[in-house]
Amino acid sequence: MHLLLRLILCLTLFTAPAIATAQPSQQLEVAGAVRQQLRLDAAALAAFPAAEIGQFTQSRSGQGTETRSSVRGVKVSALVARAGLAAPGRNDWKTLVVVATATDGYRALFSWPEISNTAVGEGVLVLFERDGKALDEREGRIALISAADHRLGARHVRNLMRIEVRALD
Repeated sequence: MHLLLRLILCLTLFTAPAIATAQPSQQLEVAGAVRQQLRLDAAALAAFPAAEIGQFTQSRSGQGTETRSSVRGVKVSALVARAGLAAPGRNDWKTLVVVATATDGYRALFSWPEISNTAVGEGVLVLFERDGKALDEREGRIALISAADHRLGARHVRNLMRIEVRALD
């Protein structure tokens, strides 16, 4: 019996971070291999120039129903450009990755060439609006989505708090 209780306690301690409740994101930090770290709230994101803002219609289907919503957000490539990419060597940009982190620790990963040099990158957006309104508390005030992914959920980061550019070793 004591062994079972210890096992349950250990499992609870090790899985608690994985099932942590996300705090609503209020601000986004852009950091890592950039010249200037940025801290932006939803209003600052919405103030980006129109050319740096993307939008698309998202369809969700399940249990015989389909819902559509329109989302708007700043392209991750525009955020990194604003912060200034710190890749001094000619080919250094090819070995950079972008890690998007939520307040609950959930992460999604992109390569910098994928974001900056493919059609996929045009749809990697830091969202601030859905159907003309600010994002709700469940999604966080700031979120990230990759519109070109066949399955949107894997790289949909609710409550986005940080985008970090990292160099691979």
